[in-house]
This record gives sequence, C-alpha cells and structure tokens, in this order.
Amino acid sequence: MSKRANKAQRGEPVIGHGVAQLASVTVDSYNLELRDRNGFIGDRASKRAFFDKLDDLRGRLDKLDADPIGDVATEEIGKKQLDLHIMGEDAEAAALVHAAIEGFAAELAEVIKRFMRTKGWDAIERIAVGGGFKQGRVGALAIARAGVALKADGIDVGLRPISHHPDEAGLIGAIHLVPAWMFAGHEAILAVDIGGSNIRAGIVVLHQKKKADLSKAEVWKSELWRHADDEPSRTEAVKELVKMLKGQIKKAGDEGFKLAPFIGVGCPGIIAPDGSITRGGQNLPGGNWESGTFNLPAALVKEIPAIGEHETLVMMHNDAVVQGLAEVPFMQDVDRWGVVTIGTGLGNASFTNRRKD
Repeated sequence: MSKRANKAQRGEPVIGHGVAQLASVTVDSYNLELRDRNGFIGDRASKRAFFDKLDDLRGRLDKLDADPIGDVATEEIGKKQLDLHIMGEDAEAAALVHAAIEGFAAELAEVIKRFMRTKGWDAIERIAVGGGFKQGRVGALAIARAGVALKADGIDVGLRPISHHPDEAGLIGAIHLVPAWMFAGHEAILAVDIGGSNIRAGIVVLHQKKKADLSKAEVWKSELWRHADDEPSRTEAVKELVKMLKGQIKKAGDEGFKLAPFIGVGCPGIIAPDGSITRGGQNLPGGNWESGTFNLPAALVKEIPAIGEHETLVMMHNDAVVQGLAEVPFMQDVDRWGVVTIGTGLGNASFTNRRKD
C-alpha cells in the first residue's frame, strides 16, 4: 500500500459539498484543465474529437470520390450506425471507422499520460472510462486501443469501461457522497446528474441487504430533460429540476419505497464547500451558475424542505467525481484509481481508497 494511501486513511470523512475526504475514498484531484498551445488537452479526447477525426478522413476520401459511407453528414451518424459499419461486410467502411478509432485512441492515451504526470494522478493503477462515448462497440474499441497504447509505452495502468451504463453511473455514484450508515432504515435515494445538454433525475435503490458495499445498487426510475433543446433560464432550469424530483418522490411513494431524506447531485465545475460553483459551470442552462448569489443545493432544500418525516439533506460534487464514485465497490483491489468521462469535454477525477482495517 502506498504512503499516499496510508495518509488518506488518517483523515476523517467529511459530510459536505465538493469535499476531498469521503467515507470510501479520498478525492485526490478532479476537473484538471491542462492546456497546450491549442487549448485544453482534454478536448483532444472528447466525443467531438472522435467525430472530427472521422469527418477529416471522410473529407480527404471525398476528394477522390471514395468515401464508403456516402452522403450522410458525419454529425448525423449515430453510435449504432458506426457499430454497423465496423461489423458489416463493407471492409472499406469498417477500415475508415477503425482509422478514426485509432487516431482517437492515440489522443486519449496521450491525454492520460499528461494526467499521470500531475499530482493526484501519479501512481494510478486503474482508470475507468465513462461518458456516453463508451457505449457501443466503437467506444469499447477506442478504450481498449488506448489501453494497449499505454502499456506499449511501458505505462502499466488498467483502462476499462465503467461498470454501469454512464447515464446510471452518474446517479448511482451519489450514494457514496455520504457514509452508508446515513441510509439505515431506507431503501432508496434521489440523485441528479446535471450536464451541459441534459439533466437526469432518478431513484437509486440501495439493495444494502444484498450487498453492504452497495455494489448491487441500481437505478429504478429516472427522467431525462434535454434542456439544450429548450434553452431555459437558470431559474426555469431549477424549477424544472424541482418538478422532476417531486415527480420521483411521488413514484417512490406509490411503489412503497422508504426514500432517504437525501438528494445527491453531480454537476460540472469546481464545487465549493458551501455548494456554490466557483469555476466550470459556463455550459449549464441559462448561464451564471457561478454567481455568488446562486446556490443550487440551497435552492433545492428551499423547494423540497423535507422528504417523508425528515429534513432534506442535499450534497453536491463534480459530475465526473460522482460518476467515478459508482466504481467504488469494483476498485477495492487497488489503492489508487481514476475516472475519465468522454462527453462534450473530458471529465476526470482521481481517488485513493480509504481502507477499513
């Protein structure tokens, strides 16, 4: 066990927004914003970066009237269609997508190398890759190829897709924001995953009787609102989120679930101890989420002051941290591990397990 891991065990867990000392892990770093001369290096391994590589390859082939995919615009090609291309009988179309995968995987490997040269990512033993891009064969191949590239360069780190569907991981991870004993006598919690395009709210069933380590936790119900289509103000976005949560509370009641008086929230950016967002919230609906006069957890408590017979507790952390926390039960064989989430950008977080000896 590393000296860093031993040090992480000595600190007491803290119940608060954006804290480093959680019950199961120490959050060593998150939301790294490394730059090179072309901007944020994470942008080189975003979902958009993959499609840019594919589009560039298609453009060069199109000059020779040799694009095997045809007239469909690159941005209109979905994950299922890409998977059909790489598994289909058209060898040239498969080769084209594989070439884009190869280029993207090389960039992902280079970005991870840069992360691993920073404090908080040194000595990482395993990395889970989440975000919407990991779904489907194309994402799985890109992750595997990046892992091979890292090992070929002598970097012994395991790279694997996150265990849950990324939409569910962003909710399930919320159960690790507070100690599990706080859920005693309850069967489920409310969780929220806020992104630059969508907001998802759902009910996470704990299944603590099946597995005390919460490895059997699952999303029972969830609702997705694609706010990017509606372009709401910040006030309207919060109002819609409250409506979604109240709807989930009713569903839990109708089902007879004993819902804990807790709402866990994952949100982009740097989360301050008071629940405000100090940096990184520029893509959130309506803008100005970094205002000193706005506090999402406080706004939620005001609108939902109690769940059942108890006062509501809201805890918020960075969305990549929360998605990573869903991996806690599956990372107990290593000391230090990380997560990257491939989406609009490249979310990231690194952790040290807190051993309970």
